[in-house]
Amino acid sequence: MTYENLDRKLVNALLADGRASLRSLGEDLNVSVTTVSNHISNLEDDGIIRGYAPIVDYGELGYDVTAIIQLKVEGSSLPDITDQLQDHKHMVSVYEVTGDHDIIAIGKFTDTDHMNDQIKDLLINPDINESNTSVVLNTVTENEQFDLDY
Repeated sequence: MTYENLDRKLVNALLADGRASLRSLGEDLNVSVTTVSNHISNLEDDGIIRGYAPIVDYGELGYDVTAIIQLKVEGSSLPDITDQLQDHKHMVSVYEVTGDHDIIAIGKFTDTDHMNDQIKDLLINPDINESNTSVVLNTVTENEQFDLDY
C-alpha cells in the first residue's frame, strides 16, 4: 500500500465533504480508518487543517452589504490596526497588502447605514491616514477553495 500524496488526497476529500466519516474517507482512498485518523491528526497538528466550519451565506441571514475597506496607516501602527480589524465582529477577512494601501478588510453588514456606522467607528483611529470603501454590487464567487495538486 502506498501513501504517496495521501495528505493531499485527504485534504481534497475533506474540501469536497468536510463532514465525511473516517470510514468513508478510508474506503474512498483505499486505506484503513486508522491511517486516515493518523494523517488527519498530523494535518491538524501541523496547522494545515485549522478547523471544520460551515460555509455561511451571510446574505441569506440579512447581511446584504459586503464592503471592501482599504486603509493607509502609520507603519508602526499596522499590527494594532490589523488586530483591531481581526477582532471586529463584522470583518470576515483582513489582509496586509502591498501597493497603494496597507490593509484590505472585507466586512459583512445588514445595510449601508450599519456599514457606515461600523466604518466610522474604525476611522476614529488617528493612525488611519486614509480609507477607501467599495460596496460589492454582485458576489460572483466567495469562500472558494481549490483542490491540491498531487
